[in-house]
Amino acid sequence: MAKASAARGHAQGEGGVAVAELDRLAGAPALLALDHLHAGYGRMHVIRDVSLRVARGRSLCLVGPNGAGKSTVLNAIYGFARIFSGTVTVSGSDIAKLPASEKLGTARLAYVLQKDSVFPDMTVEENLLMGGYLLDLPSEAKRAAQAVLDRYPALQARRHERARVLSGGERRLLEISRALIMDPEVLLIDEPSIGLDPRAIDMIFATLAELRDARGKTLVIVEQNARKGLEFADVGYVLVAGRLVKAGHGKELLASPDMGRVFLGGD
Repeated sequence: MAKASAARGHAQGEGGVAVAELDRLAGAPALLALDHLHAGYGRMHVIRDVSLRVARGRSLCLVGPNGAGKSTVLNAIYGFARIFSGTVTVSGSDIAKLPASEKLGTARLAYVLQKDSVFPDMTVEENLLMGGYLLDLPSEAKRAAQAVLDRYPALQARRHERARVLSGGERRLLEISRALIMDPEVLLIDEPSIGLDPRAIDMIFATLAELRDARGKTLVIVEQNARKGLEFADVGYVLVAGRLVKAGHGKELLASPDMGRVFLGGD
């Protein structure tokens, strides 16, 4: 009896979403996968038995109430949180034990933090060059920075200006662009819309759509604006109290009455 219960727990996870369903929602073999991850800080468990699947060139959005553990999922993937058990794999290779400093170079995985990480007294171009700190030659970083500037005219126009003069949307675009210098396969982005006005939010999500649809980047985002995040994402996961409780295609979750009541302000 105990063995049967354990087997069900392994297949479905304590959060209640079967791993087979996550595989189905991914739509293709996973580029990034979490399996039965328990993680947190110090001795404190924040996320429990969380599994995740996202295929190459697809986007996944984590939503849920404050304190649900959404950012901890990203921190665990990148090595900023302690993993107690479970696996994190990219292209089938377990990267859970890699230090954060090696995730970008080895696993081609970049993290855009929620907190403003722009260097305000550096120019836009200098900020971009900082994203190439793992490249062997400064000339490589300069070429990559120029390619980013060519792609984003808003940054090109201000390449020699100090980053402190940028608007909130431009700063967020700079942070995302800096993460592209090393040409990562997977981008983790924590709260892309935080603190931005509606026009800037639309610009940032248009940028993310271009990265996914035109450049084939794989995106995992945490977004407190559940409606915006789920409108954008191919797949959405709902976390509550550190557990995965619901998963579905983004637009399907938006149509769910439960989501409307709890997260989207509906009746």
